[in-house]
Amino acid sequence: MRKTYGSLLRLALPVMLTQLGQVVVQLCDNMMVGRLGALPLAGVSFGGTVFFIIFALAIGFTLGLTPLVGELFAQGRKEECAGYLQNAIALYVTMGLVFVGLLLAAMPLMHHLGQPEEVVEMAIPYFRYLTWSVLPFMLFGAFKQFLEGIGNTKVAMAIVITSNLLNIFLNWVFIFGKLGAPELGAAGAGLSTLIARAVTPVMVIAYFLSKKEFRSYFNYFSWRKLMCFSREGNRYCKELFRVGVPIAGHLTLENSAFCITSLMMGWIGTVEIAANQITTTMANVAFMMVVGIGSATTILTSHAYGVKNREQIWAVSRASYTVGLAWNTVTALCFILLRNQIPLLFTDDPEVVRTAATLLVCCGLFQFSDGLQCISTGLLRGIKDVAVILRIALVAYVIINVPLGYLLCFVVGWGAPALWVGFIAGLSVAAVLMIRRFRRQMRSEELFANVE
Repeated sequence: MRKTYGSLLRLALPVMLTQLGQVVVQLCDNMMVGRLGALPLAGVSFGGTVFFIIFALAIGFTLGLTPLVGELFAQGRKEECAGYLQNAIALYVTMGLVFVGLLLAAMPLMHHLGQPEEVVEMAIPYFRYLTWSVLPFMLFGAFKQFLEGIGNTKVAMAIVITSNLLNIFLNWVFIFGKLGAPELGAAGAGLSTLIARAVTPVMVIAYFLSKKEFRSYFNYFSWRKLMCFSREGNRYCKELFRVGVPIAGHLTLENSAFCITSLMMGWIGTVEIAANQITTTMANVAFMMVVGIGSATTILTSHAYGVKNREQIWAVSRASYTVGLAWNTVTALCFILLRNQIPLLFTDDPEVVRTAATLLVCCGLFQFSDGLQCISTGLLRGIKDVAVILRIALVAYVIINVPLGYLLCFVVGWGAPALWVGFIAGLSVAAVLMIRRFRRQMRSEELFANVE
């Protein structure tokens, strides 16, 4: 059992630092833009909210590669792992173009989402830069998730941290107009993100080419294995869709609940938008450790699934839940006890600080259910039981979370905190249903029926 904890943390910490680094960039975006005033901060919040509804779909779609590669890697089937990498590169770039098209088409709709017009005008330039960053993100995502599938989480960590440091430096340059650059304000944060994301695929491809261990995967690439050119290529593509689409759907529904909540905050006022952005940013910071645990859980579970080791999957689940809940306890206490101090990192506006302090209490209360559903999702991904994840997300977020939040906020009149009460209810339902599903699958005699 001690070995399982060690393996879990060894894989989880680089993923956590990778994800945390991305959140730190968002944190710096908000802190730097927040110094320009509540309006620019609200603009970045709104632009990022609309962007992330579709961007979550892109992120989730790439996550399907990890369990597919992990199962084959555990069986020593290197050539088939390379087949998935080759087709993931082609498919993800193609899908990246689709996502960019969807985002550009959504841009005019931003004027019709009930937000103050001055907030929309501030958001659009920032949103436009973020849109074009999807393409390099998708290319990098193919290599990143492949590396996680074979149990290597350190390379992506180093690349993302380097990219994040560049992003923060460029924020300083473009937001405030330093070193002779134009002063772009909120739009400068978007341009910095675009440049930083464009660097990541260059670095990861250079790394693959420089290391014989990874360069050898390229030796298996061929036209006859590429999608649309052969039956074998189409099989790889079909599997990437089969596993990737439900994961993407789940992640999109979950993040859409956050995005819709942010939009509803805009129906209340600019202060609530800014306060919600602060709370959401801190929630994301806390969530990154759980994301790391969830990703490591998927990797270890897929490896155990590939060699049909049921006891090892149970061991991974016990270790993951224990570590995750310990972290959730710490973050919950921090949010509740430091609720009046945390908002001061972003703004000195007393109304924003007071509203954010109330929302942080709600955020602290949902840490446990959020962590449990994330780790349970990682376990289900590892055994490729992904279709059920999407169904649970529909119930938790579409039927419970958003409607309940709206009802309590606008009908009952509880105000902004009620929208976060919806999260607590939705995430709790998701956690319970996913845990039940995983336990049922683990007791099933058919668990390993599809393992070759």
